[in-house]
Amino acid sequence: MTDTVHGAVPTTARVSDAYRWTQLAIGVAAMVMIANYQYGWTFFVPDIQKKFGWDRASIQWAFTLFVLFETWLVPIEGWFVDKYGPRLVVLIGGILCAIGWAINAQATSLNGFYLGMIIAGIGAGGVYGTCVGNALKWFPDKRGLAAGITAAGFGAGSALTVAPIQAMIKDSGFQNTFLHFGLGQGIIIVILAFIMFAPKAGQVPAVIHNAAVIQSRRNYQPTEVIRQPIFWLMYFMFVIVGAGGLMVTANLKPIAVDWKIDSTPVTLMAVTMTAVTFAATIDRVLNGLTRPFFGWISDMIGRENTMFIAFGMEGVGIWALYMLGQDPVWFVLLSGFVFFAWGEIYSLFPSTCTDTFGAKFATTNAGLLYTAKGTAALLVPVANYMQQSSGNWDRVFLIAAGANILASLLAIIVLKPWRRKIVARAMAN
Repeated sequence: MTDTVHGAVPTTARVSDAYRWTQLAIGVAAMVMIANYQYGWTFFVPDIQKKFGWDRASIQWAFTLFVLFETWLVPIEGWFVDKYGPRLVVLIGGILCAIGWAINAQATSLNGFYLGMIIAGIGAGGVYGTCVGNALKWFPDKRGLAAGITAAGFGAGSALTVAPIQAMIKDSGFQNTFLHFGLGQGIIIVILAFIMFAPKAGQVPAVIHNAAVIQSRRNYQPTEVIRQPIFWLMYFMFVIVGAGGLMVTANLKPIAVDWKIDSTPVTLMAVTMTAVTFAATIDRVLNGLTRPFFGWISDMIGRENTMFIAFGMEGVGIWALYMLGQDPVWFVLLSGFVFFAWGEIYSLFPSTCTDTFGAKFATTNAGLLYTAKGTAALLVPVANYMQQSSGNWDRVFLIAAGANILASLLAIIVLKPWRRKIVARAMAN
């Protein structure tokens, strides 16, 4: 069944909401499968260091390379998705994820780990960019929530495997763990690729009209987007907020080791685990929950107002973790708070980008902005070098806290009025 709108090309009939949510769920499942490639890495670092004797900053370049290749190729992968649909990119992504960790399982040199994480990063980026872009297209009426739920799969997806990964590293060694988890997750992504589809014209509702959410009906080409100064403001904000969270993600266990609390038992709500296992589990759950939560909030009160609240919370959280985190209970609670206030960047920035530049090229345009995460990852080894030179984490935490406060102020003072002007101008033309 088709109909025509204003004499335009024939469009397909609207699909049921159940079908849209099913497509969203498939994207979330794929995101869960790529989560460990980033969030599981911290558990391997001490064992790699113990086995080979390399310094920690050199090992953490593998994490930085993973994030660089996961993010900087997303615009190209997004272009393929916008042109050919999601299936092929996710299929290849799953294969590359499996190959990447299989290489890590065999690596005996730093370059071997760098190569493994680069290949895993290319694969994970293809899956990530496709799933977020697809969510933005299926839900123009609930863009913040849909992007948030999808990104939650990545943020919280590794929560259930925190304990199994650590147990397997302990019992079978980190190389076996890389191999089994890498292959298992990759195979599931490949299967999910075959049931993932992009919406056709007319299958989804129109863009929402909400006074709090500033949305353009103009579709900007990716080449136009990178010429817009407001895009680079968003990019700068993404980098300075992203860097702090990535630093904690990559170094959660090393920080706990340096503070001599990694193996200290912590009991909360009648559950006892070591501080680092407890923190990592709570962090993953809250890092996931924050994405749909703040995405949903932003659909109601506006993107920039939500950024102001969340980034401000993150700045305070990082400062409090620095002040109180050497107590194991506070380490668990405050690292959870830090991740809750950080993870929402992965729903707020893609939805703000699509609100500003339109849905037609959403995967590519959101992908261009997502490369800011890769730029932020370059600061992770810098944090390690700062820690090595001073012997403590003080400067790293204080700079990260200040950067978040700056981003929260930029959101409300600069981004909000500027974006309102740009969207109004696009509507008037």
